[in-house]
Amino acid sequence: MQNLIFVGLICLVGLSPRIGQAESIDPFVGMYHGETIEHAEGELQARDLDVVIEKTERGFVVDWSTVIHKPDGREKNVSLNIEFYSTERPDIYGSAMRSGLFGKRIPNDPLKGEPFFWARIVDKTLTIHALYITDEGGYEMQVYERKLDGDGNMDLVFRRFRDGEQIRDVTGKLTRQPKTYP
Repeated sequence: MQNLIFVGLICLVGLSPRIGQAESIDPFVGMYHGETIEHAEGELQARDLDVVIEKTERGFVVDWSTVIHKPDGREKNVSLNIEFYSTERPDIYGSAMRSGLFGKRIPNDPLKGEPFFWARIVDKTLTIHALYITDEGGYEMQVYERKLDGDGNMDLVFRRFRDGEQIRDVTGKLTRQPKTYP
């Protein structure tokens, strides 16, 4: 009887989700291109957006670049490359954006004015959070939700908050690009 209970417990452990392992990044891996629309104070501004998501040994890297088209014809280019790694908390990834004293990749320090990033994957949505501590001691939070549709393309919702008040709302559609081989 004890052997039967032991075998049953092993089966249950084998079927339960593994603690400390986040959802897979595999469905998100690829290159995406699209356009977003910023809904700012009653006016719309277009942005061109490129996103590349690659799997790594520790987790994944998200590389994105944005071209913001200003009403006066100027363009602003913004790009970011962040490595995320698995943590002991299921479905949550930590970030490593800079090299520490001995060359190991470590998170930024928000108390030094650097953004602190983390990510989570729930179902078909990859959400990346960025926390900034302002010079006045308040905070700014940026939230990027990238959701895969049935065709493998990506719907983007970006929201920016300052001290709890939403100050920016950007939505867009990104199309998965075909793989290119060297």
